Amino acid sequence: MNKKLAVLIVVAVAAAASVYTFWPERGAEQTKLFGNVDIRQVSLSFTQSERVTAVNVEEGDVVKAGQIIARLDDTVANLELAQANAQIAAQEALVAKLQAGSRPQEIAQAKAVVAQQQANVDIASARLKRLQSVDSKTQGKGVSQQDIDEARDQVVALQAALAQAKASLALVEEGPRKEDIDQARAQLQVLASQRALLAEQVSRTVLLAPSDGEVRARLMEPGDLATPQRPVITLALTSPKWIRVYINETQLATTRVGEAVDVHVDGLNKTIKGTISFISSVAEFTPKNVQTEELRTSLVYEVRVRVDDADNTLKLGMPATVMLTNNGH
Repeated sequence: MNKKLAVLIVVAVAAAASVYTFWPERGAEQTKLFGNVDIRQVSLSFTQSERVTAVNVEEGDVVKAGQIIARLDDTVANLELAQANAQIAAQEALVAKLQAGSRPQEIAQAKAVVAQQQANVDIASARLKRLQSVDSKTQGKGVSQQDIDEARDQVVALQAALAQAKASLALVEEGPRKEDIDQARAQLQVLASQRALLAEQVSRTVLLAPSDGEVRARLMEPGDLATPQRPVITLALTSPKWIRVYINETQLATTRVGEAVDVHVDGLNKTIKGTISFISSVAEFTPKNVQTEELRTSLVYEVRVRVDDADNTLKLGMPATVMLTNNGH
């Protein structure tokens, strides 16, 4: 009798321990939410019109951020850039010339011109004096008045040429005006801006992936004329990956951003960890794709669950079940 009693006691204790072990903690209830892996995609197109020379991806390819997707014909763009580089080189040479001022040889040349003009004036003045002397001694009979007038006009003209040569010498010795140097520098900046614009246009003949993703559609082929309005490919964004679910007002009070959740999908025998990253503050009528019958006619709040899916197990649009643990907070 005592042995039977002892056996019964052992069985009762084991059963109690089993209930304690497997029964959920009081206040720790699991809420099952149904949703889908969010589909986010971008249409990639060139920003200028030109012929497509290469498309480097196929539908279904996985691409990384910065990977080259396609190329345009860049012949014209590179020629315009080369022309801009040549113009800048010429302008830089002009600025350097103005900043350096006049060369000694230029100053010497200007002085030689002044000396030559001075000699011409001296010769013409001497001839005029000689004619005037002859005229005075002969009482106007040894030389005509016309010769005297022509000699006097020649002296005046040569004196003007001498004054011009001296002014030119002064300019050469002083060097370029500050305003001319500033104007040349400003023109150089204009050319540099034009070159930067052309370089940007050359860089835009290469289409890059903006982020990690998967090619959903290849819409153009080499030889097609690309325009900003025509996408080349459609890229599905795979990072970060979200699951969109909906909760009712009662569940809203116990759901927090940053809360850890478990994600399950049909056909996969594993649990994927996720974190609630967004809870909408505005109620909306339940979308048609919500699979829970009791929510289809209710006001609900959108919740986004960010998942850690390094193996890319979850496919975009795939139905998923989110297990949310309510610990009574």
